[in-house]
Amino acid sequence: MIPSNTVLTDDFGRKHNYLRISLLEKCNLRCTYCMPADGITLSPKASLMTADEILAIARIFVENGVDKIRLTGGEPLLRKDFPEIISKLASLETELSITTNGILIDRHMAVLKQFKVSNINLSLDTLVSSKFNAVTLRNQFEKVIDNLHLLLNNDFKVKVNVVLMKGFNENEIVDFVQLTKFLPLSVRFIEFMPFAGNEWDRSKMVSQNEILAELEKTFSSEEIQKLEDERNFTARTYKIKGFHGDFGIISSITNPFCDGCNRIRLTANGKIKNCLFSNSETDLLTPLRNGESITSLISESIRNKKKVRAGMVTIEEMDDPLLHFDNRSMIAIGG
Repeated sequence: MIPSNTVLTDDFGRKHNYLRISLLEKCNLRCTYCMPADGITLSPKASLMTADEILAIARIFVENGVDKIRLTGGEPLLRKDFPEIISKLASLETELSITTNGILIDRHMAVLKQFKVSNINLSLDTLVSSKFNAVTLRNQFEKVIDNLHLLLNNDFKVKVNVVLMKGFNENEIVDFVQLTKFLPLSVRFIEFMPFAGNEWDRSKMVSQNEILAELEKTFSSEEIQKLEDERNFTARTYKIKGFHGDFGIISSITNPFCDGCNRIRLTANGKIKNCLFSNSETDLLTPLRNGESITSLISESIRNKKKVRAGMVTIEEMDDPLLHFDNRSMIAIGG
């Protein structure tokens, strides 16, 4: 039997206490950097985790040290049994949060409040309606903005996730930061990352240095204040002096944060990914359905985690599509 304090510890001493669970692979948007232009082959419904199976797997992770669970998708609020899933996971007495595109937030406010799901990551890549329609292929901009304000007005802790892409929204960096002047939210700029079907190349990416350089055209170096980063941070955080909110930069490509990684991903069809960039997965759902223990499988997957970005140490390696073309599309991994 594996000691519970080592199941989620990898060979580099990193302890994994943060589980991200994808509830489904479907979404009501079709963001071009997330879903390939010709779509994806969805997992058969019978191969997706049920609410009870999500609870069973999550309980094993919690028993071994997980104290934070984030629900993702696709779009997690599309699950018809989302309230049931939340109510079951709430029984584990761990911190619950979600990542959403915001379109269905108003329908689920009561259940989010009931089970104290107060931390919401909302994906929003542009503040321009026409550009929103272009990148998502859907006309839902006003709905997302309305629900963003609904969350803030109901005292939710909101982070706005912005995937930056040159030629699309790098000219909105200052505009997004200006949102934090009066609104109590955190804007997080995310480097464009390579996944199957999203036609990634480094020239489209906006780096941490470029983000800061753009902000320095508007704000002085004294106004841009570096904040203390969270333990196991993904975003390096900053604040404009006197502003109500803050902003962060998630630089997975140019300035990775792998040394303190504490995250594990569980796909909607019950497979564990020990790194966002990893193209290897471990099936937990099949053995669970067969009545077998999955603890040793979890432990083995964590121990096999590479030190940096699934073994891609340099940016030059990230440039090689052969090293990441057979990873899942982002929509099938979970945000």
